[in-house]
Amino acid sequence: MVQTIQAKDINLAQLSETFGLQRTENEQFFRDWQDNLPELSDSEKQVLDEVKREYFHLSQYEILEPVVKMVVLSPLLKLAGFYRPPFYIAAEKGIEILSEDEGTIVRGLIEILVFHPPFWVITIEAKRAQYSLEAAIPQVLAYMLSCPDSGKPVFGFVTNGREFQFLKLTKQGQPKYALSYTLSLNRADDLYMVLRALKRLGQTVIQ
Repeated sequence: MVQTIQAKDINLAQLSETFGLQRTENEQFFRDWQDNLPELSDSEKQVLDEVKREYFHLSQYEILEPVVKMVVLSPLLKLAGFYRPPFYIAAEKGIEILSEDEGTIVRGLIEILVFHPPFWVITIEAKRAQYSLEAAIPQVLAYMLSCPDSGKPVFGFVTNGREFQFLKLTKQGQPKYALSYTLSLNRADDLYMVLRALKRLGQTVIQ
């Protein structure tokens, strides 16, 4: 009997058992978000400073996912160049992954998908501000596993508005992934680092 799991309900143990996904501790596996990062202009920094001020103002009350996307995520994607050629954006994209033994199907909706035909660039999951990023990581990895092209790395990005984390997954042979460390609005220049890394990942895919 085929078991169907919703991506939002999956955990890392199930991804490992069903799809063979393993986390790698090789520090060279995911240097993309740290090395050769582009510099930001003064105007870009000014926009990010305003994003931070607006977020902290609004966070005096509960911030839900739509507000996280509107106030924090949308300006980041725009500044990173993902609203311009050669990129496209899709929202609420349905996915389905079937295990090798065809005993398990994982279904879900990717919150935001940035793609450069025919390759996926980055899969984004935004959570409400009160959620830990840990809640989004298995879900976004499931989406990344569903990428139709297995020849290139797939990148992921999760945020709750205040914290940010990048992911990288490769599917050649045994699927492997790695995580960046957590970046936070509470640290002075981390939001600058987030934008620089987003720009770099976009450049990596185009190249």
